[in-house]
Amino acid sequence: MDKTYNHKLYEEKIYKQWEDSGTFTPVINNKKKPFTIIMPPPNASDPLHIGHAREVSTQDILTRFHRMIGDPTLWLPGADHAGIETQFVFERKLREKGQSRFDFDRDTLYQMIWDDVQKNKGTMENQLRRLGASCDWSRNKFTLDPDIVKIVYQTFKNLYDDKLIYRGKGLVNYCTKCGTGYSELEVEHIEETAKLYYIKYGPFVLATTRPETKFADSAVAVHPKDKRYKKYIDQEIEVEGLLGKFKLKVISDIYVDPEFGTGVVKITPYHDFNDFEVWERHKDEMPEPREVIDKQGRLTEIAGKYAGMKIKVARELIENDLREKGLLEKVIENYPHTVGVCYRCKTVLEPIPSEQWYISVKSLTTKALKSIKSKKIKFVAKKYEKIANHWLRNLKDWNISRQIVWGIRIPAWQNKNNDEWLITNGEEPKGKEWIQDIDTFDTWFSSSQWPFATLQTTKTGDFDYFYPTSVMDPSYDILPFWVIRMIMLGLYKTKNVPFTDVLLHGLVRDKNGVKISKSKGNVIDPIEMVDKYGADALRVALVRGVQVENDNSLSEESINGQKKFSNKIWNATRFVKEFANDCKDDKEFNKYYLQELPKQITNLLEKYKIGLATEELYNTFWHKFCDIEIERAKKGEISSKQLKIALQTLLKLLHPFMPFVTEVCWKELGNEDLLITSKWPSISNAKGVKQSSHY
Repeated sequence: MDKTYNHKLYEEKIYKQWEDSGTFTPVINNKKKPFTIIMPPPNASDPLHIGHAREVSTQDILTRFHRMIGDPTLWLPGADHAGIETQFVFERKLREKGQSRFDFDRDTLYQMIWDDVQKNKGTMENQLRRLGASCDWSRNKFTLDPDIVKIVYQTFKNLYDDKLIYRGKGLVNYCTKCGTGYSELEVEHIEETAKLYYIKYGPFVLATTRPETKFADSAVAVHPKDKRYKKYIDQEIEVEGLLGKFKLKVISDIYVDPEFGTGVVKITPYHDFNDFEVWERHKDEMPEPREVIDKQGRLTEIAGKYAGMKIKVARELIENDLREKGLLEKVIENYPHTVGVCYRCKTVLEPIPSEQWYISVKSLTTKALKSIKSKKIKFVAKKYEKIANHWLRNLKDWNISRQIVWGIRIPAWQNKNNDEWLITNGEEPKGKEWIQDIDTFDTWFSSSQWPFATLQTTKTGDFDYFYPTSVMDPSYDILPFWVIRMIMLGLYKTKNVPFTDVLLHGLVRDKNGVKISKSKGNVIDPIEMVDKYGADALRVALVRGVQVENDNSLSEESINGQKKFSNKIWNATRFVKEFANDCKDDKEFNKYYLQELPKQITNLLEKYKIGLATEELYNTFWHKFCDIEIERAKKGEISSKQLKIALQTLLKLLHPFMPFVTEVCWKELGNEDLLITSKWPSISNAKGVKQSSHY
């Protein structure tokens, strides 16, 4: 053996051995309960980032552990077409070339994105291999695989037939830059400052941050108990406006906050969600809503001379004109308020009326809540159970249509003669009178079917044996986007939960605790770190000493520190390989390494305490085995045979965490079999260590 461990000499070769051995593919054994993880499919828009590396490390540790204890273990890999995310990334590439999505027809643009995705998908799969992911590549899936798409179509039609899908016109959060609407869960709320305008409205003065929407006002509202304005309720007032005089009815509604501004608000139903709800309660008292902002973020023709202007430009001109007409009483600068922005491009979203497909979620959320309450689904971190319950109780009907090219096109056809809609399982209806909806599904709708859709389309018997899966492990930030929706659709389609345990992991931050992002210049490329320090070092640096559900700070220095641990394992193996003595066995030594330590690590892994297990193994190997036991062996207090057996046990225990260096060292000790195929150390005879369960 060389004096130092060189990961570059071994990792690629070892991974090929694992893959070629068939170890990643489980054998169905109906006498045994399987352990199953469906990989949260990474977006096929970009290479893997450091957050993916943490996710992969956690899942691979659990997969290798369960495989070694004898469970039929399936870790199913895949990739997500990622809808708007992928199209957004591709459009950015087009802009770099001086091009736009509007330069291409729909089919051409789709094919261009498809080709780009396939290249990146291959890159991602190679990156997963570099990280040591022991997933079953024979079951690799993609959310745009034809058999997956077919199931998505069927789910949509099933929901429609059960009257849980409807098409309606309502307000959507619309990104004028990305050109699509979003569901409420996809809206990112931020604090910003704006001008608060106090505008004269007949006998009133009211406050608003959006004077450009005044051309679409349907009413003026006050609180029913506001004594200041009681005499005006149900009266019609005349208002002097920028385009001439107009009349509005004064209505009362508890939505109005008497403490905001003057206690009088204008109601613009098509450009504010709260105003739209007020309008729905007072339809008989108000005219039909009107649109003053279009999907390009420009004012419509009802704005008169301001028509065609972008919002920011129009707002400045309107402010000046109001002031000139004496209609602007005052302006408060830097007024703090909350706005919704696109979670992709951070553009301020516009509430805009649009025809969309919705899922009526009430019955779905009710069943999901029951599954959590009954513990059919268990959250490893209880705080996330509370969050999930909150989202499920407050979830509004789900807008699942997106105005983009990339993704699964909705199988809905409209009859051009009578506007009738026809929903199919994907097949095109006969007759030239049918025109397919141009919208695509929200990517969360298709990906929320991932657990059952994958297992129904892989190998015969997979769904019956591996479903429901054992654990789902995405990052906690997509709990409302994905996890609760997987529960909803899984229960709807299969009458069973999609997974039994929810293990939500934290985010990776830099050494200063700052979120890693390209804009901050603190990105850590996982494959670059693997190249420099080895996959084992990166994996341990990502999980050691950290509770799975918590964020962790990562630096190149910490990864380099774990590279030293790899060398420590290597050097200890060198010593044990060459060391020989014939002293008597130390019974307490055997008891700890062959019984107590395996039981302890097993207990921690069964409880998903991966960080503690890693820390315990690190300290045991470095400070106990190397610093104490090897020195005792040199003094003739521990036999070379004992030392070798203990080291082999440690290699087994360390293998899920550091698979490459342990596999090499296992071979160096003269073992002919692969470590990945070896059995976990027996814990049946351990004494004084409490038997464990997940909870």
